[in-house]
Amino acid sequence: MRLAHINLVARDAEALAAFYVNVMKCDVLREPKTLSGEKVSRGNGLSNSEIRAIWLKFPELERPFLEIHEHTVIHHRDQPRVNEPGFGHLAFQMEDISDTLSNIIQAGGAQIGQITDFGTPEMPYLIAYARDPEGNVLELEQRPHGR
Repeated sequence: MRLAHINLVARDAEALAAFYVNVMKCDVLREPKTLSGEKVSRGNGLSNSEIRAIWLKFPELERPFLEIHEHTVIHHRDQPRVNEPGFGHLAFQMEDISDTLSNIIQAGGAQIGQITDFGTPEMPYLIAYARDPEGNVLELEQRPHGR
């Protein structure tokens, strides 16, 4: 068994996919599709289900991929919190955490907490939490160079 993909349900799939492509450096894995019909509804348990589906490849990783769904009918909820049970966050490693955090904010996301060093003076390991433009939680990691 292996993890196949990670799914995010979006309010605006195209805009959220653009964020992950432009800011988090994902690539489009296939052309967006609209999924609908009896098989889709039977499979997900939602009658008259219609879904816009976008598949993105994470940087330097073939699988699992990021699947973004936009349902025609959605159930609204508040923004998830870092400490809520269930799906927690997507974690990305990068060369420059400050630059990535700035790009996230410029693209409509938000910072959660402060950039924090979990390493040592010789081997800094920076961590920060942020939100994508739809409020999903991201963990940003800047590992020491050479690791």
